[in-house]
Amino acid sequence: MRTLLRPLTSRSTWARVLHLAIGLWFAVVCAFVWPGLPDASVHSLAGLYLAPLPVLAVLACVPLVRRSEGVQARALLLPGDDQITVEPSRTWSDRGRLLGWLFARVGLGVLAGQLTALAIAVAWSLLRSSPAAPDLPGWAGMLLAAVVVLALGYALAGLGGVAAAVARHLLHPSPAERLAAAEARSERLLERARLAAELHDSIGHALTVTLLQAGAAREVADRDPVFVDRALAAIEDSARHAAADLDRVLALLRREGSPALHAPTLADAGGLVRAAEAAGAVVDAEFTGPVAELPPALSREAYRIAQEALTNALRHAGPVPVRLRIAVARDAVRLEVVNPLPVPAPAGGRRGSGVRGLHERAAVLGGSAEAGPVAGEWRVAVRLPLAGVT
Repeated sequence: MRTLLRPLTSRSTWARVLHLAIGLWFAVVCAFVWPGLPDASVHSLAGLYLAPLPVLAVLACVPLVRRSEGVQARALLLPGDDQITVEPSRTWSDRGRLLGWLFARVGLGVLAGQLTALAIAVAWSLLRSSPAAPDLPGWAGMLLAAVVVLALGYALAGLGGVAAAVARHLLHPSPAERLAAAEARSERLLERARLAAELHDSIGHALTVTLLQAGAAREVADRDPVFVDRALAAIEDSARHAAADLDRVLALLRREGSPALHAPTLADAGGLVRAAEAAGAVVDAEFTGPVAELPPALSREAYRIAQEALTNALRHAGPVPVRLRIAVARDAVRLEVVNPLPVPAPAGGRRGSGVRGLHERAAVLGGSAEAGPVAGEWRVAVRLPLAGVT
């Protein structure tokens, strides 16, 4: 019984009936303006179908009408269906499909209105003494009237289903819109992947510095309180920068209205050197060229590459001497990080996610990255071209 009555009790059915009623209302208004509805003759009722056609043809040429129809279809016919477009018309193909939809919508609305009027008239005549059946018992008239009302409910549910099917067929996104949506989705996924890699680099660097500083401070806690104070200050500074990066990434992921926090660039590489030195490493840093004038996107990625290279050196070799060279030329940025290999050297070299991340970041900017042992040292060399970067 529940299954039988579900079309009559479903919210979607009555939402679709409301959608049909809007189409009927539009047709009635147009017919009253011209040619008018003097009676219920076939000629007058045909006006309900024909009078709206010129107005619908004009509306189909208005780009925003397609968006309005898509919003209504999503709200009343197919809630949450992202296959119904809410984009304005851009091509004549879009306008043609919109015109077909408007004709179908108004026609189904008029048909629903005529069926409703007919059912009400029949049911009312059955409830009263019908001249066609004067001997019909009262209970039989009531029963037949109820059957007519139920039949009307099922008919309206069916027309609503037809309207939903037609909307899905005529209001779907065009191939160009599908391609644009797919590209936008890919861009969002790539952006999230980039933010995840950036967060990994920032938090990984902070944890490495914190681990080395905490271990060194524990070793000399009773002998060198000044060093312990410096170590705690370095830990605090690393944690503060990591928290700022975390807040910035989360703000971007949530698409908050407030502006995102400042993303570090290569001009901030001095902070990386100080953090590595605070962790016990001896960093020989050299910066040449207009580092502060690099394009923002390249400068941010170069900063993350330098951060990852220094983090790898601290993580795998410990507080050892590190040579950092950053040179900005007319055609490219060259970055080099060299540190002694740990003893014993890891089998197969350091081919973890950090080295893979260096290659991926460089490749995104059209550059190249090399990482591997050279003459007893671990060398990271990265070249990022300046051509085409903004």
